[in-house]
Amino acid sequence: MSLKGRTVLVTGAARGLGRACAVRFAEEGADLVLLDVAGDVAGVPYPLGSGAQLEHTADLCRAGGAAVVSEAVDVRDTARIRAVVDGALDRFGTVDVLLNNAGIAAPSGRPVHEVEEAEWALMLDIDLSGAWRMIRAVAPSMVRRRRGSVINVSSTAGLVGYRHFAAYVTAKHGLIGLTRAAALDYAPFRVRVNALCPGSVRDDPVGEGRMLAEIARSLGVAPEEHTDVFLQGQPDNALVEPAAVAGAAVWLAGDDSRHVTGSVLTVDGGYTAR
Repeated sequence: MSLKGRTVLVTGAARGLGRACAVRFAEEGADLVLLDVAGDVAGVPYPLGSGAQLEHTADLCRAGGAAVVSEAVDVRDTARIRAVVDGALDRFGTVDVLLNNAGIAAPSGRPVHEVEEAEWALMLDIDLSGAWRMIRAVAPSMVRRRRGSVINVSSTAGLVGYRHFAAYVTAKHGLIGLTRAAALDYAPFRVRVNALCPGSVRDDPVGEGRMLAEIARSLGVAPEEHTDVFLQGQPDNALVEPAAVAGAAVWLAGDDSRHVTGSVLTVDGGYTAR
């Protein structure tokens, strides 16, 4: 139980990678602060995680013995973020780990000149600025205690380009830049900041993930074909399992990675090695 006695805050915790990571953190002994928008967002063309899904994640973590707080939070809402972080500090005393996982994959699926200004702004506001807002709220308490780990969930789209996904690629590349700059800002205070770059993650029905399916939909790929389409680009001929990403997040959160900061860890089956 490598995280026993620590508190981990996870955004985008209702389903998918957020759920997989939250459950694994609980198994490692951490207490959890689980945040999700817990509802749909205007301009996002698919259903986002629900309040019921967020509570299911919380129940799974409690079943592992974790103390859990779950809250509906939009990462665009600075006042709400600050209130929830203050509440978490009052409840647990510390936030030792921040996993910035909240994000959207669409609106996408068009060349740059066909992207509307509002669509561009929405993607960057959630996928990039949302992480910055969370760091801004959590980092001061980490600095005071001279300890903490921030993990920004980027993507292989933060390392390479993808046709017809300019806003998503820009946001995820921006997360890499934010990671490296913040790592230098906080290194004197022993607060570490790293990026995690998953590849094509399987939509595990247990986690209720649907990110890969939504990316396929944006590309006009039929639902029954999308697994085979993504497998074609995988050197190891396998989709990434959510549990593998969660394991990497646990390592970045714990003491075994205490000298790792400003780094980018890929979990992509060799996709970006080509």
